[in-house]
Amino acid sequence: MAPGIPAAMERPHFIGIGGAGMSGIAKILAQRGAKVAGSDAKESGTAEALRALGATVHIGHATGHLADDASCVVVSSAIRADNPELLRAAELSVPVVHRSDALASLMGGLRAIAVAGTHGKTTTTSMLAVALTELNLDPSYAVGGDLAGPGTNAAHGEGAIFVAEADESDRSFQKYDPEVAIVLNVELDHHANYASMAEIYESFEAFAGKIVPGGTLVIAADQEGAVELTERVRALPSLNVVTYGESETADVRVHKITPRGLTSEVTVVLNGKYLTFTVSVPGRHYALNAVAALAAGVALGIPAHNLASALGKYTGVKRRLQLKGEAAGVQVIDSYAHHPTEMTADLEAMRGAASEARLLVVFQPHLFSRTQELGTEMGQALALADASVVLDIYPAREDPIPGITSELIIDAARAAGADATAVHDKAAVAGTIAGMAKPGDLVLTMGAGDVTELGPQILDHLSS
Repeated sequence: MAPGIPAAMERPHFIGIGGAGMSGIAKILAQRGAKVAGSDAKESGTAEALRALGATVHIGHATGHLADDASCVVVSSAIRADNPELLRAAELSVPVVHRSDALASLMGGLRAIAVAGTHGKTTTTSMLAVALTELNLDPSYAVGGDLAGPGTNAAHGEGAIFVAEADESDRSFQKYDPEVAIVLNVELDHHANYASMAEIYESFEAFAGKIVPGGTLVIAADQEGAVELTERVRALPSLNVVTYGESETADVRVHKITPRGLTSEVTVVLNGKYLTFTVSVPGRHYALNAVAALAAGVALGIPAHNLASALGKYTGVKRRLQLKGEAAGVQVIDSYAHHPTEMTADLEAMRGAASEARLLVVFQPHLFSRTQELGTEMGQALALADASVVLDIYPAREDPIPGITSELIIDAARAAGADATAVHDKAAVAGTIAGMAKPGDLVLTMGAGDVTELGPQILDHLSS
């Protein structure tokens, strides 16, 4: 067995190896010396990156892709029961391991920081990964997006710290035993798996209950759901609770956030002392994410001043307000936001960074269940834009729900006074937006699906 590889992970086969969460685990295992294989629906840069690390990546799903000597098959909650490779695993009696269990096994013996919350997980995890690397602590990390600097979503480090994004969507974050956990916010989402806020709170309580004895929960002091969760977990034995935010009662109190174009200057009060540092991405929500990262690092014993300086080296994650380019005087920016709170935060950040610019949005709703529950709020968020084009719903893992279409969002947007238009042909969007845009405008492609592909197409149309 190679050093640092659990026995079951020596020859893993990943179904959907190109996914954000799955590819990160596969990369770490490959870097540790495992014989990694897997399949994905289509070719991608991620597939090529995995091959460069020595992994075997098949395109398409077929029974023959699963090697007879595979030590396990790794799946996410998105893999359907009739997947041919999953059926073949049953025939061969190959153990099936959920993605979260695979990730948990990689954290064993390390000082783990698990970052949870309805929004902001990827950004905050990435901030920590970049800052700890800058401080020469050589962390391992697994993130749900590619970091702008390293250009990857995961890495195996020789240091003692492992930073991981902890996904609440399917309750899988309850598998981890972190020394430090962050909860950025608690809201109702993932409606296919949670029927109520009561179920959400129960799930986050279980996550907090897995923090190792003597460990620390870093949690927002300003967000309603997080405040409620704080009250629920304070009675947990051997748990240190550190709150952060603008509340006067916060343990790490945000004194001031000063926008400076596409960056922010943040001043916090920590242990009675003022500390000012730069966050090199725009938006109040990202500044607060950086404060959460600061509090978590301090909980591990990292000097606050050093960590604050290192956090300024973070320059973003792909798809998190990522500048795709500029053509004909128009900047095109890509956003992963797909929940109303995220949409509002990113749109406000763009307004704050370029208050004189006209803001045009291409929004692709993500999931029928989310649109059914939050379509009205999505439409209201789009009222922050000068004009919006709304695509059909990106289904991801879901089947359609009768009567649930993007028209729900468009109706809500128009009711809120927004200029919103439906475009059902994705191929027509780039030309439509290029025809609307004028020099000085900002174009924001927004959503968790394949809307990200439209940025380069829009730039091409603007250039022609």
